[in-house]
Amino acid sequence: MATDASPTSRSPPAPPEIITMTAPSPDVAPVKPTKTDEPATLTCEYQPDDGGDVLVSQDLPSQKDVDACADMLVLGADGESRPFRSLYSGEGVATRQLIIFVRHFFCGNCQEFLRELCASITPDALLGLETPTFITIVGCGRPELIPAYARTTGCQFPIFADPTTRLYAALGMQRSLSLGPKKPEYLNKTSVVQTTVAGIFQSIKSGRGALQGGDIRQIGGEVLFEDGAVTWIHRMKNTRDHSEVLELRRVLGLKVEAPPAPEETRRGRSRGASAVSKRTSKSWSRQSGSTSDREKEEEKEKRKSKRSLADSPVEGDYEKKL
Repeated sequence: MATDASPTSRSPPAPPEIITMTAPSPDVAPVKPTKTDEPATLTCEYQPDDGGDVLVSQDLPSQKDVDACADMLVLGADGESRPFRSLYSGEGVATRQLIIFVRHFFCGNCQEFLRELCASITPDALLGLETPTFITIVGCGRPELIPAYARTTGCQFPIFADPTTRLYAALGMQRSLSLGPKKPEYLNKTSVVQTTVAGIFQSIKSGRGALQGGDIRQIGGEVLFEDGAVTWIHRMKNTRDHSEVLELRRVLGLKVEAPPAPEETRRGRSRGASAVSKRTSKSWSRQSGSTSDREKEEEKEKRKSKRSLADSPVEGDYEKKL
């Protein structure tokens, strides 16, 4: 009878299935996270301000990219526009052109870079090379600020503006506010605080020009053109990543001098900070000088007029040039 059946005749439970449902087999590898679970890679056009470097290629732009830039416009200090190609090719242009793209016109780091560059590399030295060479500067601010920028940096090379930053983008230059992990040699005479304060002071002194300095996130680089083609390029990875001056001398074929001794660099830092302050005060002011300054200058001239005839013309002329 069914009611008298032995317990052994019943179907046994299936514990293996229950076990496999509650615990994974030791032979099963853990599930790896998919790409959507991993941190996003750097695909944005600038890197957050965490002290790191922007991921940027240092490959030469293709000739197609260079040709696309050729007809883009840059502005001179007079406000007149001209095609970018006119900076590196055409009649009266040196065979080799190093075009330096700086940040906004109030960037103290770029200003200090240009001071060091111009102190080390002069137009005469470039034109004396076997292959005539020259340097041109391009910034991303308004052209109205170019004269003050030239006075502040002591730059003797032509300066142009690309307020649209189209050239920067076309040549693969990035955007960032990161200082980067390492301080460059060209900033050894000053500090981040000094260059930042100088830039803020300049923008205030410039009046309406305070908002015309350019995109503060745009970083630049250096591009060497030879016979209309790019033969060398360096794109900045952070806001103070211009090529070192010694490296630029090497690229241009100039004699590479040894860097100054540490003690000399410390003395230079003090002198450099004072010079930055003086140039900032004079160059970006809405007025060239106060009444008291002119009176002092006139008094100096009166005293000099009493000197001997042999000395007076030379010293007086030198003072006026200063």
